[in-house]
Amino acid sequence: MGVKFRLTILSFLQFFVWGAWLITIGTYCLNAKGWSFPQFGAIFSTMALSSLFMPALTGIIADKWINAERLYGVLHILYGVILFYVPQVNDPDTLYYVIFGAMICYMPTISLSNSIAYTILKRNGYDVVKSFPPIRVWGTIGFIVAMWATNLSGSKANSNQFIIGAVAAIALGFFSFTLPKCPPPKSISKEAGIVEQLGLNAFKLFGNYKMALFFVFSMLLGAALQLTNMYGDSFLSGFGSNPAYKDSFVVKFSTIILSISQMSETLFILTIPFFLKRFGIKKVMLMSMLAWVFRFALFAYGDPGFGGTVMIIVSCIVYGMAFDFFNISGSLFVETTTDTSIRSSAQGLFMMMTNGVGAYLGSVISGYIIGKYFILQDGSSNWHGIWLTFAIYALVVAVFFSFLFKHKHNPELAGAIKH
Repeated sequence: MGVKFRLTILSFLQFFVWGAWLITIGTYCLNAKGWSFPQFGAIFSTMALSSLFMPALTGIIADKWINAERLYGVLHILYGVILFYVPQVNDPDTLYYVIFGAMICYMPTISLSNSIAYTILKRNGYDVVKSFPPIRVWGTIGFIVAMWATNLSGSKANSNQFIIGAVAAIALGFFSFTLPKCPPPKSISKEAGIVEQLGLNAFKLFGNYKMALFFVFSMLLGAALQLTNMYGDSFLSGFGSNPAYKDSFVVKFSTIILSISQMSETLFILTIPFFLKRFGIKKVMLMSMLAWVFRFALFAYGDPGFGGTVMIIVSCIVYGMAFDFFNISGSLFVETTTDTSIRSSAQGLFMMMTNGVGAYLGSVISGYIIGKYFILQDGSSNWHGIWLTFAIYALVVAVFFSFLFKHKHNPELAGAIKH
């Protein structure tokens, strides 16, 4: 079995085990369980809260002490075991801690999977900027397959979605032990200071103006990354309360409609090498931010009617650019602008700022704002106002980024990103 094929399997399962429930947990908590937006916001924020420390911590461990593929395998097995327990939980406070435990195990594996792939590809003489996107695209395909499996099995509003993820996670954990070894890149010298001993060198990146600004905007955009994952399926399923839309395709197959977003990802991932070479990291990330504006604005005017459905579908297509041009390009930017001795740590730091600090603030603040300002007197949600508010936020971030982030792109440096 070739190296690229094995990494493809890794990427597929990495996101399958998340996609089985990430998009539909909102429907499970808000629609099926009837819990409040603040309660759900707290539960969803656990993935962000765990990203505040776990990716950086596991990146340090992989950089200094333990083979990355072994650590990755153990974390996935633990994640699967915890997911198996979710069906036993019947109140939001308990589910908060259970999902928190699962996220402590899962969230660091995203950056670890990137580090593992980069290490193995480089060792075998591949250019990561050209070789990684076609492998990473299978992660998105895995996410799509999981979403379809959850929807078509009738699991989007019940706990079976977590069982689907659990089985695949444990299988992935054991598979990872068969991967080529990814040992720590260097030993720690006896003369090393406390910062190096603890593997905290990556935090020195904040001393570089461009990298510090990059991480700040990673945090700000990270606040928007999970909003449609949080509320998208609940938003579309909620149209079922309207007799005119109750039996519409959008309501019945909301998860499948939303999977168009991930299908779009598969296409945009493959365009990243071209766009990075042609436009550079600043313009690519600015494209991502403006795509988020359209993503939210189109949702604001969407509904299960013909014209509204077209808007929802276009929004899902735009999502591919919005997500990939920030998430994947950002990861490649970190990979090609940091020293080899801290790359796992730097990837963890990028994850911490996006899916950690940013996503935590996005989850908690959005839940609070929706609960306070967008719940109507009859108990329904003002989704039009919710999505427009998110669109305005993304636009403000894009404007500030365009003025503050300075980067001179050299198109002659084909396939590389430089400071």
